[in-house]
Formats: sequence, structure tokens, C-alpha cells
Amino acid sequence: MPDIAARLSHHFSLQMQPNGNIAAILGDYSVNLGQFSAAAMDRARHLSTGLPFASFAGKSALAKDVDALVRRLARQGLLEYRLSSSRNAQDFVVIEPQVPEYWPRRAKLGSRDTIVLSRFAFLRRRGNELVLESPRAGALFRIGDPAIAATLAALSQPRKTGELNQKMASPTLHLLELLLDSQILLKLDTKDGQGLRVNEGDGNLVLWDFHDLVFHTRSTEGRQASPVGAAFTYAGVVPPSPAVRPPWAGSKIDLRKFSSPEPNSRFPKLLRERHSTRDFDDKNPVTLGELAQFLDTSARVLSEWKSEPYFEGGPDVTYSTRPYPSAGSAYELELYLTVANCDGLARGFYHYDAGSHALVAISASPQQLQAHLAAAQFAMDAPGQPQILITMAARFGRVSWKYSSIAYSLILKDVGSLIQTLYLAATDMGLGGCAIGSTNIDLFAKMTELEFHIEGPVGQFALGRGRTPEVQG
Repeated sequence: MPDIAARLSHHFSLQMQPNGNIAAILGDYSVNLGQFSAAAMDRARHLSTGLPFASFAGKSALAKDVDALVRRLARQGLLEYRLSSSRNAQDFVVIEPQVPEYWPRRAKLGSRDTIVLSRFAFLRRRGNELVLESPRAGALFRIGDPAIAATLAALSQPRKTGELNQKMASPTLHLLELLLDSQILLKLDTKDGQGLRVNEGDGNLVLWDFHDLVFHTRSTEGRQASPVGAAFTYAGVVPPSPAVRPPWAGSKIDLRKFSSPEPNSRFPKLLRERHSTRDFDDKNPVTLGELAQFLDTSARVLSEWKSEPYFEGGPDVTYSTRPYPSAGSAYELELYLTVANCDGLARGFYHYDAGSHALVAISASPQQLQAHLAAAQFAMDAPGQPQILITMAARFGRVSWKYSSIAYSLILKDVGSLIQTLYLAATDMGLGGCAIGSTNIDLFAKMTELEFHIEGPVGQFALGRGRTPEVQG
């Protein structure tokens, strides 16, 4: 009979202390899991190979103790889950969580249910493994049995579960129920047609192209467990590229003799003074007045207007004008401010209403604020937290309603335009700024209570008053 088992991942091991404390260890890294009974410690030793869920599913004190340990490991992202026919059998499927709260659950399937693959699901090679994943799923599935690929191929069209049951082994049915819970499979009803684009999710999800949603979730933090940022993964494989491209062969036209040594405007000087500031003076923070001027200069709505319908019977579309360029005048980017230290403004989380030039407080927990600021500090490799963290979130549908295939690309171009605008505004005011390359889309979703595919972060910018270097006497 197939069973799901929890297993330690990423080469971690458990260290048992005589006093009952258990820690997960990887090299010099350690995660303390708490104190447990001797019986629970003995049961926990099976986590190195796989501890079946059935072994701690009861109501006994031991089962509750083991369940608490396993769930703590899960919250830390230290577990994977194996599906097999017996405890010692070869792995049929291994489930790798991509979000901390993932827990394997089977959505019940009846013989009359109709199921189909999500249009966001994809099967790919990773090293020497075959993995099934989706940007909507909280886990990816390592496929150990190649026959599963044939079943998945059959589900490219809607199928009755009863028709599949006659051809499937019991573990495959369990897998389909796990995939249904993870939104890699869809259950259709009579009005869902053939499971095409308009049948999956709400209108906001319909607007997403497959490659855009994959790119959004796999190039940010929060919904994937792969390394993000400066990991130097291939440093030992290929040499780094030079800072300046080697010149093309051929004759040159030297432009230096045509350039003016003394520019006639402030703008060239402003461009050359622009730089990233990572060290902020918390004894002399940005004031609310300076923040108001900064936002007025860089992001405020300057005017609003309406276009004629693009096609017969189509709706009128409203537009705005702001200080930075935006693809198709969409201006889909919204600014959210995580304020740590601003003279005249309370610590908290705010949305900038660009139309009214106002800040609106949003309820977020102190733990969420701290996590948001700490992640920015880590990403910048800074000695302290930013005084103000500006998160640029996109209203994705604002762009994808009009553009296909290039929607997410256009949004990222807009982010680049806005970041340069923020840099120049900060430089002009004598403030410091730093663009940040990573964002956590899952944390933002929890802070705003917005679905990640409706409105989510696509860029960040730290703002503050730069610390003046001390003069050495």
C-alpha cells in the first residue's frame, strides 16, 4: 500500500542531546528544534531514510510529539517527502517543498471526476532527474518512475478518473490526488469546458502567459527553494566576463574631441554623481517632508486622461502621466513603503497613493516588518537596515490585458526606468539610495493579503540619509 514519508533533505542530519534537545545540522549550521521524549528521539532517527506519516498520525502522546517535531522541520524547509509502495522500495516520487508552509495533502478524487493538467504545469530535466512543477504549486515533484510521464501526457486532455484507474497503479492515484491539491492538476465540472485557459482560475490568472508566471516566481524569493542571488555557481566552470567589452576590429571615430569638457546643465553631473548607498545615518534620518518631496519628484501622478476604445465595442481605457516612462502608458507600478526610521512618520507599512499624493497605512505585523527589512539588509550586504524600503509592486493585469508574450518583460523595463528616476531624485536631494535585486513575493502577499498573481513585488529600492565618512585625524 503506498504511503507518504517525511525525510530530511539537503544532507542535513539530526543531533540528539542527552537532555532531549534535537538539532538539525549541516556543517557549521544548526537549527534547534526543541526538547522531545526519548521515544520521540528514537522514532526521529528514521527521518534520515523516511518516516511514514501513518507512524505519527495517531492521538497518542508519542504520535503528537513526533508530529510536532516533523512540522517544525517542515516550517524550516528541512524536509522532503517520498511516495513509494513500501518503506524500503525505490522512490516512486519525491516531493520538494518550495514554500515553508507546504504540507502534502491529498485532494479526494472520485471515479466520475474529470481532471486535466494545469496550463502552468511543466516537466523538465534537472541534472539527471525529471521534475514536475508549476509556479502555482507549493512544491515540485521529482519523478522516479518514467511511466508517470505517460500518465501526465494523457492528462493534457480532460480525462475521467475512472478511465485512468484501470491503467494505473495505486501510487499513481495517490500522486494525482497530491497534484490536484498542489494545483498542478485541475478538477473540471460540467461548465468548465475542455479545461482551457478561461477555465483555470479567476480573470487575473487568465491574463498571465505561462512563461511570464514562471519567470516571476522563479526569479524572485518566496515561492521557490533554489539559491537566489550571488551564489557564484559557475565560478569554477567558466571565467568572468570583462567589465568592458573588447572592441570590434575596424576604424574608430574618437568622440572625445566632440564632447564638451564642461556640460551646460546640471543633468550630466547628476548622472555621474549617482551611486548606491548602503550605509545610512540613523541618528539623522530622512524627514517626512523630504520623503514627500522625493515621492512628488519621482512618482506622483501629474495628469489623467482617457483613450478611445481600441476596437469596436471595446471599453474606454484610462491613463495617467507620471515623471518616469512606462510601456503603453500603463503605469502599473505601485509603491509600498516599509518605514523603519523616518522623522515624522511612524514605523510601519504604507501604500503610496500616487493620485492623491498621500500615504495609506496597511496593517502588518512587527515580525513581517522586521523580516522585510532584514531581507533587504542581507540583499544589499549592508551594515544596517534601510531607513525606508520602497517595494515596487506591479498590477500585472494592467499590462497583460493589452500585451501578450511581452507583458512581464515590459514590466521589468518599467522597473528599470523607475529605479533610475528614484536614484536621480535621491541624488539631487542629497539622499542615499540603493536598488535591490531580490524580493520575496510570498512575504509581500502575506503583508498585503493580495494574491501573488494579482499584484506582487518586482523591484525594491532602499532610501535613507547616507552616513558621512568620519575624517581621520
